[in-house]
Amino acid sequence: MPRPSRNLDHALLAAGRELFPERGCAALSVREVADAAGVNLGMFHYHFKSRDVFLRALMQQAYEEMFTRLTAELSLHREDPESLRFAVRAIGRWVRDNRRFLARVLADALGGEKCARDFLRDNLPRHFAVLQGIIVAGQEEGRIARLPVPQVVGMCAGSVAMPILFGGALIDGGEMPPAMAKALTAALLSDAAIDQRIDLALAAIAAPGKTKRKRVRK
Repeated sequence: MPRPSRNLDHALLAAGRELFPERGCAALSVREVADAAGVNLGMFHYHFKSRDVFLRALMQQAYEEMFTRLTAELSLHREDPESLRFAVRAIGRWVRDNRRFLARVLADALGGEKCARDFLRDNLPRHFAVLQGIIVAGQEEGRIARLPVPQVVGMCAGSVAMPILFGGALIDGGEMPPAMAKALTAALLSDAAIDQRIDLALAAIAAPGKTKRKRVRK
C-alpha cells in the first residue's frame, strides 16, 4: 500500500524553491532541501527518487504556474484585439514575481547545466507556440507588422522581461542604497512600469497606421 504523502512533496518543493536561486543546479543539496523542509532523506527519495528528478520537478512546477496564468488570461481574452497585451502582461508579471528563480535557471543553462538546458528545451516552445498563434492572427488581421515571429517575440521579451531580470538583479543584490533600490523598483518592477513597457513594445510592432490602440488596464 502506498505510504501517505502528508504533502511532504510540496514541502520539499517549497524549500527547494527558496534555496534554488542561491544554489543552482550544481550546488543544491538533497540534505539541505530535506532539512529546510523538515523532512527526512528517506521521504525525499520516496517522492523524487533522485536529485535530478527533484530539480526537474522544481523547475517544471514554476513553469506550469506561468503557463497556467498565461492560458487562463487567453481563455478570457482570446478574441480580444488586445490578446497579445494580456499574454505579455501575464508572462511579465510572473517573471517579475519569480525573477531570482528564473535568472538562476537561465544562468545554469548558459553555464552548461544539463538539467536547466533540458528544461528550457522542453518548455520554451510551449509558450512560444501560444505567442506565435496570437502574433500570426494579429498579422493576418493587419494589426501587427509582418515581421518574423521571433523578431516580434524578441521585441516584447526585450522590452518587458529583460529590464526585470537585469534591474531585479541589481535591486535584489543589496548593494544599492535603499532609496535608489526603491526608485528602481518603481521604475522597472511595478505593474505600471511593466504596462508602460508593454505599450512601447506593442507600438513598435504595430502595423503602419495601427499604433494607436486602446490601453487596457486591470
